[in-house]
Amino acid sequence: MSAQVVIVGGGIGGLTLGIALRQAGVRVEIYERADELREVGAAVALSANGTRELYRLGIGEGLDAVSTQPTELIYRDGVTGERAAAHPGGETYRARFGAPYWGIHRVNLQQGLAAAFGEEHLHLDSAVASVDSDDDGAEITLADGTTVSADVVIGADGVHSIVRDFVAGPGSGPVYSGTSAFRGLVPVEALPSLPDPLAIQFWMGADAHLLHYALGENDETVNFFAVLCGPQEWEGGTREAAENELLDGFAGWHPAVREMLAAVPQSPRWPLLTQPPLTTWTRGRVTLIGDACHAMLPHHGQGANQSIEDAAELAGLLSTLGPDEALAEYPRRRRARTRAVARSAWDTGTLLHIASGTPEAAERDAGLAHYLDRYSWVHSHGQDAAAPATALVG
Repeated sequence: MSAQVVIVGGGIGGLTLGIALRQAGVRVEIYERADELREVGAAVALSANGTRELYRLGIGEGLDAVSTQPTELIYRDGVTGERAAAHPGGETYRARFGAPYWGIHRVNLQQGLAAAFGEEHLHLDSAVASVDSDDDGAEITLADGTTVSADVVIGADGVHSIVRDFVAGPGSGPVYSGTSAFRGLVPVEALPSLPDPLAIQFWMGADAHLLHYALGENDETVNFFAVLCGPQEWEGGTREAAENELLDGFAGWHPAVREMLAAVPQSPRWPLLTQPPLTTWTRGRVTLIGDACHAMLPHHGQGANQSIEDAAELAGLLSTLGPDEALAEYPRRRRARTRAVARSAWDTGTLLHIASGTPEAAERDAGLAHYLDRYSWVHSHGQDAAAPATALVG
């Protein structure tokens, strides 16, 4: 079997890239190891730099209908609950950046993208075992021994990428950050103490923080992401935590925080990983997008958005240039930006974990008052650009 482009991974970046390429007239096949697009990670926040590209692909309206637009972005003291800084969301944010901010169930997003791409060329239960490339193209070998050749292979297969091992070598993947997290989905009605339940909010304190935002077409659910420093070392994937480990990590915090964390059974504990900058994104006719090449900490909510940006950029290049030229140009356009976003996400995580009531916290809060101005370069990306090209060349 052969195709012009093979994408390994049917997540947010892979599906977005597939849609963009098909709209440009490129033959593309997606191979995904999972046997169905199920809920992994519970929820995702998409800012204007991501949602803008989905509107350009003609799928924004449908996804907007199953999303929540946060009313505000609020930073709070985790102990007292006092607002440290706040910025308008909703239509004010949308007017400023030309696209909305969404809280959306991850499975709704993936299934919406999959429907736009179409079932015929999305191959589920198709794990990739190996990748190879020469001057004329590339090839993947599936776990069942089937081989698929293509002009270009793109690894959109996440933090534990098989394709990255081919491109950058074994051992080139992300490393543990020294922080870990718990997740949960809580009905809004179970949170009577929570102020501003429809806002996206960060509660900040010593060695920990809590992020949460509302989800769903009826704003009926709050997704939370609770981050703790430690443990010092981590091997493997998620692990079961000791009873009350999450609540103990937020002892003495504001009642609304503890109410939220206690409202649902404690989840497994997730390691937070970050990718050391890769010097090589492309090898032969094989390249990488999203977490496969620049996994970053989630403290700007930019992982999915940067995958979408990658997809839009790479689709435009493959639609207008020959494969070799496109794959050479792609990292030149994306490397500096993704590194800057990843570095900023790391720095933000440090700021969120400053103890309440300290001079350092006061200095941080003064800076957060200017957050949207300081980080408009993240949200405004692509705002003035023309829609991606749609004519296949070469």
